[in-house]
Amino acid sequence: MRRIVLPACATAVAVVCVGTATFASAAAAAALPSSHGQLLHLAPFHATANATQSSNWVGYDQGSLEQGGKLFNSVGGEWTVPKATPHASGQAASSSDWLGVGGGCVDSGCTVTDQTLIQTGTEQDVSATGAATYSAWWEEIPAPSVTITTVNVSPGDRMYASVAETIPDSNVWTITLKDLTNGQSFSTTVPYASTHTTAEWIEENPLILGTTGSGFSTLPNLASPAFDLATTDGAPVKLTASEQMQLIDANGNVIGAPSAPDPEGDGFNACAWATTCATPAPATAKASAGRPRKPSAKHTTARPKRKRHGPAKPRHKQRSAKKRPAKHSERTRRS
Repeated sequence: MRRIVLPACATAVAVVCVGTATFASAAAAAALPSSHGQLLHLAPFHATANATQSSNWVGYDQGSLEQGGKLFNSVGGEWTVPKATPHASGQAASSSDWLGVGGGCVDSGCTVTDQTLIQTGTEQDVSATGAATYSAWWEEIPAPSVTITTVNVSPGDRMYASVAETIPDSNVWTITLKDLTNGQSFSTTVPYASTHTTAEWIEENPLILGTTGSGFSTLPNLASPAFDLATTDGAPVKLTASEQMQLIDANGNVIGAPSAPDPEGDGFNACAWATTCATPAPATAKASAGRPRKPSAKHTTARPKRKRHGPAKPRHKQRSAKKRPAKHSERTRRS
């Protein structure tokens, strides 16, 4: 993830220092560079009845032990760049949506986490004056993130991304990010020593780093990124409620929730500043830059959009019944 660097407490910029943690005031944070992801940060007493809870991730995570020993040589999927607006007047806020290999929960109880992470995604930030900015990036933890200057993202753009080894277990990875709305794309091949033990699709509030410590940013209000067409090792995933991750604040309150998996099991909504999130509607026609779609219906409607990166936190699981279309109706497809 990209880190936001804050000034030391001794400088003139307003910061509040608590122990080793440094948090920016809204005015200070507004002038800082944009931010990105981190490894999963588990919350204290993170194991709840239905989900893992984290202080920086909301979304879904699959782990090697939870998947019966599977190792992850690639991850792929799509999402919609969410529109970001201020959550509180005069307060800067940051967020990211991304997918990656590593950094999450290896087992279903999240007692083991992965300390490597290679990822790519988009960033959605709001300044203290309310101005929103959007960008794309990639990152290899622990190195800082790299801004992708050849892809100009806007809210509502549909993104496709993949992080895949050129040859399984070679630790040489090709990172691909495509804006399916404006046609711009980026690809790079880099070496990275991964443990291959987790894969995830995440919305995150980033870690802000200061010279004397760090703290998580405030999350803006966000539309849902509507993750979909998720794959690992080139095959569609089947997400389960046990793989969910909730975002919580410093008081343990849920402030970000994933929906139950969509009927195909390869997508979900993520809702910021919410305790629950509606499940995406069924779809029989999915277009992807990464894999073929099923036959499309004659008339389709766009899926509504709803409401950033680091290690994943423990999560809550939730299930929902599949929705079946009426006998003579056509299924809608998600954009």
